[in-house]
This record gives sequence, C-alpha cells and structure tokens, in this order.
Amino acid sequence: MPHATIDTSVSTLSIEGLTKHFGGLRAVGGVSLTVRHGELAGLIGPNGAGKTTVFNMISGLYVPSVGDIRFQGVSTLGMEPFEVTQLGIARTFQNIRLFPNLSVLDNVRIAYHPHAGYGLFDAILRNGHFLAKERELTERAQDFLAIFRLEKIQNEQASSLPYGEQRRVEIARALASNPRLLLLDEPAAGMNPAEIVTLMELIHFIRDRFDLTILLIEHQMRVVMGICEYITVMDFGEVIARGTPKEIQGNTKVIEAYLGKGAAHAA
Repeated sequence: MPHATIDTSVSTLSIEGLTKHFGGLRAVGGVSLTVRHGELAGLIGPNGAGKTTVFNMISGLYVPSVGDIRFQGVSTLGMEPFEVTQLGIARTFQNIRLFPNLSVLDNVRIAYHPHAGYGLFDAILRNGHFLAKERELTERAQDFLAIFRLEKIQNEQASSLPYGEQRRVEIARALASNPRLLLLDEPAAGMNPAEIVTLMELIHFIRDRFDLTILLIEHQMRVVMGICEYITVMDFGEVIARGTPKEIQGNTKVIEAYLGKGAAHAA
C-alpha cells in the first residue's frame, strides 16, 4: 500500500527529551534528535551508550518513561510495534533475526502479509481468492529479490547463507514493508572488509532507489564516516555531540568518550 505524499517541510523523525528508566537505572536521559526527509544519519557512541534503547523506543518495543517521538509529525507514543511498522518505520537488529528454517523468498514474503488482501477463512479454505493473492505476494517478493540480486538464492534456507547475504536478506525484508524510515542497528557487525564495502554501496542504493530516510547505529567508523551526512553521538545515555562527519572527527568530547581524557587532550 503506497504511503501518502510526504511533506518535506516536516522532519521525518523528531525526538524530544526521550528518557527511559529500567527500575532505578536510567538507560537514556533527555535525548533529542531530528532526522530530515531523505537524510542518511548516524547514531553512534561507545558500548552501553543507550543507542539500541533509543531504537527500541522508536520502533515501539520499549515505552519511553519521558519524552515524545514524532514520525512525519505524528506521535508514536502508545503504539504497538506493528502499528509503528504500518505507519512507515522499519528496522533491522544488531543480531540478525531471520526465520532460519525458511527460504529467502519466504522470509521476504512474510513482510507483505499484513497487506495480503485475504481473511482467515480464505486461508483455511485455500479458496481461489487465497491462491490468487498468494501468487501475487510471491511475484512481488520475487521482483523485490531481483532488485537486491537475491533471486538466484530465493529457494535456499536462510540459515545456510553467508553472514553478508543474511544481512542483505534482512534489509530486503525490512524494505518489503514499504517504509519511509529505515533503522539499521549495526548492519556491518561481523562483516569482513569486502562485505563492508558492498554494504556501504547497498545503503546508498536503497536510500536513493526507495527515497528513504535512514538512521543507523554503527561501530565501524569506516561506515559511519563514509556514508552518514549527519551524526549524533551518545555517551552514558545522553547526547554529547551533533554534526557532520568532519565536525565529529575533531570533537574533543567524542574523542574522550571513545579513547579517554588523555587522548582528548593529546588531540
């Protein structure tokens, strides 16, 4: 189902004062950030900085303790994860979450089923309407796999694929839900240098091909500095810096967060 025309004067994602407590522990405190339509933005920081917690709140897995999240001007507070997905936000996870025993094709087909166009009784009876819609879903998924050059492995079991190809399938599945905003959680984790180059090219391709806004978490600075246009840096649950890759590279607070005070003073 196509989305409505986007008003580019409204930020795709706007977060204000986002805070999350787990009991007495504050994992995220007062985080604010804005991602503009069509931007390729990064959210970085040392381990434990709260980055994935922010992603989990954006995608509806966690409910913020305080603050607001607005997607294309609409608050997502109180929405279930499936409602956030239907609104136009898709994500991948740090640990790949494919259905390992299903084929590549079926992993992507699953993303289309919220818009399958048939009901429970059609599925139980496997009537003509059900069969026609299933053929349509299969053809759409095959067309999508072709865009990602995955059509030759569509019948292979997901768990049998090399790590880099599993990540591509996961991204393809996320995009099959027809999002406007794609959240990528450490997409380069576990990849070798050649796979990282391919991934960087893929992220640029999908942003341009699907007119997407992308926000990614990544520890590989080669990826962050190579593709991100704007970067937000977190440490201990708070934002400590914002700017272009060049501005972030020379920021003493960022150097200190990653390497310690001595390194910051030396810089």
